[in-house]
Amino acid sequence: MVRTIEMQDMRYLNLFERVTRVTTRFCIKYNDTLIFCVPQAMIARAVGPEGRNVRKIHEILGKRIKIISAPQGIEDVRKFISEIVAPVTFKDLEIKDNEIILTAGSQSKAALIGRNKRRLMEMQKISQDFFNMDFKIV
Repeated sequence: MVRTIEMQDMRYLNLFERVTRVTTRFCIKYNDTLIFCVPQAMIARAVGPEGRNVRKIHEILGKRIKIISAPQGIEDVRKFISEIVAPVTFKDLEIKDNEIILTAGSQSKAALIGRNKRRLMEMQKISQDFFNMDFKIV
């Protein structure tokens, strides 16, 4: 999980830490949404009472915000990816030979790939950063 943090991501992480008082190193951009990955035990604290922290960050940045649990290892791939792509659902996820293969219906597949394969490329970057695996949708 070694990756370079860009300057804009560092600003997002600093704002997140100042508002929520929760430290994290993971800020992901997917589908025009900023997703912060925090330890499972800290999610309630990061969201705040009645979602107050998420609303405050949204008002400051003007972007949609999601807070999800950080994956502990390869066994958390299914939960992690389903939280990222929610509300879009998929049928099955399997891991074969250093590759994550996602099976989806035609509507879900179109939503997961996105226009000009934008969401597919974002998800490929995420799976490479977190799990060092390739990502395919079939």
